[in-house]
Amino acid sequence: MRLALAAGLAAAGRADRPDVPVGAVVLDPTGTVVAIAANERELTGDPTAHAEVLALRRAAERQGEWRLAGHTLVVTLEPCTMCAGAVVLARIERLVFGAYDPKAGAVASLFDVVRDPRLPHRTDVRGGILETECGAALRSFFGR
Repeated sequence: MRLALAAGLAAAGRADRPDVPVGAVVLDPTGTVVAIAANERELTGDPTAHAEVLALRRAAERQGEWRLAGHTLVVTLEPCTMCAGAVVLARIERLVFGAYDPKAGAVASLFDVVRDPRLPHRTDVRGGILETECGAALRSFFGR
């Protein structure tokens, strides 16, 4: 989680195009980091450039496979519906997130996309990891 938090804080600290400080890390089944990303919506002008989506894309490219079975996604903020859908489609085994998102969270707060039994894959979830630190980064960013 600390790697994801550092990535998110770096994105928020960009002088030219700061972005919401959300970072994500993908770990392979052995716990080795295979991808790190942060939000790049402001940087790229791409509405889909969320940290989770970028990390999953990079991990799939590095692994040479879109199925990331056995992998873990660690992200500083509870994923939105788009990102939760990407987690399911990538077949991520475990999702670990920091701060809950009561306005857009699609894993625990508003919906539970990643554990919906109607979908072809379900992901184990653990939320609230370093929640205070992850939430503080977001509050600080939006407070500016």
